[in-house]
Amino acid sequence: MQDKSGKAATGSAAGGVSAAQNSSHLNGHTVTQNGHHPATTSSPESQSESRAPSPTVVPREQWDGKYEFLLSCIGYCVGLGNVWRFPYLCYRNGGGVFLIPYFIMLFVTGVPLFLMELSLGQYGAAGPITVWKCCPLLKGIGIGMLCVSTLVCLYYNVIIAWTFYYLGSSFQSPLPWSCDAIANAALCGNGSALGNSSLEKPRSPTEIFWNENVLGVVNSEGLHDPGPVRWPLALCLLAAWFIIFLCMLKGIRSSGKVVYVTATFPYLVLIVLIIRGATLEGSLQGIAFYLTPDWSRLANAQVWNDAASQIFYSLGIGVGGLLSMASYNKFDNNVIRDTIIITVGNCSTSFFAGFAIFSILGHMSWRKGVPVGEVADTGPGLAFVAYPEALALLPGSVFWSILFFLMLFMLGVDTLFGNMEGITTAVLDEFPSLRRNSLHKSLFLGTLCFVFYLLGLLLVTDGGIYWFTLIDSFSTSFGLIIITLFMCLGISFFYGVNQFCQDIIDMIRHCPLWCSKVLIYFKACWVFCTPFLLLFILIYIFIEMYNTPLRYGSYVYPQWGKALGACMGATCCLQILIWAIVAISRETGTLKDRFQKSIRPLNSWRVNLSSTERREEHVEPERVEAPFSVTLTDMDYTGMAWEMNS
Repeated sequence: MQDKSGKAATGSAAGGVSAAQNSSHLNGHTVTQNGHHPATTSSPESQSESRAPSPTVVPREQWDGKYEFLLSCIGYCVGLGNVWRFPYLCYRNGGGVFLIPYFIMLFVTGVPLFLMELSLGQYGAAGPITVWKCCPLLKGIGIGMLCVSTLVCLYYNVIIAWTFYYLGSSFQSPLPWSCDAIANAALCGNGSALGNSSLEKPRSPTEIFWNENVLGVVNSEGLHDPGPVRWPLALCLLAAWFIIFLCMLKGIRSSGKVVYVTATFPYLVLIVLIIRGATLEGSLQGIAFYLTPDWSRLANAQVWNDAASQIFYSLGIGVGGLLSMASYNKFDNNVIRDTIIITVGNCSTSFFAGFAIFSILGHMSWRKGVPVGEVADTGPGLAFVAYPEALALLPGSVFWSILFFLMLFMLGVDTLFGNMEGITTAVLDEFPSLRRNSLHKSLFLGTLCFVFYLLGLLLVTDGGIYWFTLIDSFSTSFGLIIITLFMCLGISFFYGVNQFCQDIIDMIRHCPLWCSKVLIYFKACWVFCTPFLLLFILIYIFIEMYNTPLRYGSYVYPQWGKALGACMGATCCLQILIWAIVAISRETGTLKDRFQKSIRPLNSWRVNLSSTERREEHVEPERVEAPFSVTLTDMDYTGMAWEMNS
């Protein structure tokens, strides 16, 4: 972006000088041979207007190649949600029939919003906050994205800490959660649980290891009783944040190289798990459960809501990560091509991972003699209870356990890269001095990671899982939907959907015929289909949140806990209203005039080369055809400047 921004600023300044030249010359002033005059007649306002982009140009990094960007986006989108959340939602909502609303939501909401974020970031070459110079009224959308991303980073790295704990435990033989371990011999020998009552659900060694050894949740009574910090988890969390800090220390030049490993390794593990799972007894029972449709579920609104929430969760829409990563692209990168590759690749990975997961769950069902639907649990329980139990049943369980949790670590790190990039890019764009000084930038990044670590200590206490579930449930709930809804409406109706499509064409430069036809489809989605579906999802979320209690296992959250979670979501989306009021208050005139001024792009918008050229094409005829008075003198007939410019 640096060279394009620089040329754009030069071109804009040159346009202002050219206008000043003609004005001074036609009014009888002597013009030097190079076209400059010591006493230019242009007003201070016009000088400020023409030079506006120049002072804001700050050197920005770029991806070394398009494959780094693609792998970073794929790694950001393909995360833990593809491994445990998609398979669970699929069989909870009717098996294979869930794929119908899933792919409808993908092409009507997921792909259009994904393209909108990539295009906005790449065209503006700015982070989630600064990019809204295209429409200052909506700057609060960027602030809201920053709030959502902060909440996600706060709890997401705790999952990586759990992964570290399991990865370290996997080097023990036998695995500490297997029946071969001495501590579990009595439990497995009895063939039942440790419960004192026959009414209690039997607990397996993996559940006991998860709840007692890892979480310590048995020592906490609920949200109000967090208890002491579990220091083994705290050390794992510190190691996780230290790795994130090292990977992001050099910006995209370091994280762009890391993704070559972190984004490809999980696919290798999934292929190995699919091959191994297919050879297990009972695997076909799990696959059949995965693909058997229950057509009656299509009439259930929850199925459509779950499909939409999975698309948002999986693609990472609305948290600023996509927008930030796209801002480091070259201006002429084909965003439509990248959008199709990343979104289709991400959702295909979810479907692909389902075969690996359900083949193993089918084997667990066969071993335990229970239905497949009763083997797995929701949320973290699926990744850290069901899967370790399945891994303990495999021959060479230590090797498979190390491989699996290494894969989870890679998936978590890639997703956290994107979320952290959204935060750091937004701050560095707002404070360019940090970007210029590498020492200050490193100190800022280190401070940010350390603050996140300190805040995350609450989530690694005995009752930390209750706070984890609360933040996870509300951070990406209605607040995220409202942010993406206003982003879609703002770009479509304030900035202008036709102008936005023209910006995309300018970036692609040589837009083929298929590209123009695809943009017609996206335009229809941005204006009508996507906002309609987002409103439907938003209404359903509010109804469900009001009628359904929040639970973790048998624990029911108190009303004050749900209210606290609702405040988290409200804080994110209220930024839109707060900063819209700030933008309007900074303008002058009537309320209508203030509103109209606040939706106009700032002078520093469109500092790239192509849009500058387009602006000059429009400005030049207006300047020539505008009425003006001419006063000629003898100097105009005899001077060299007249002969050269006639």
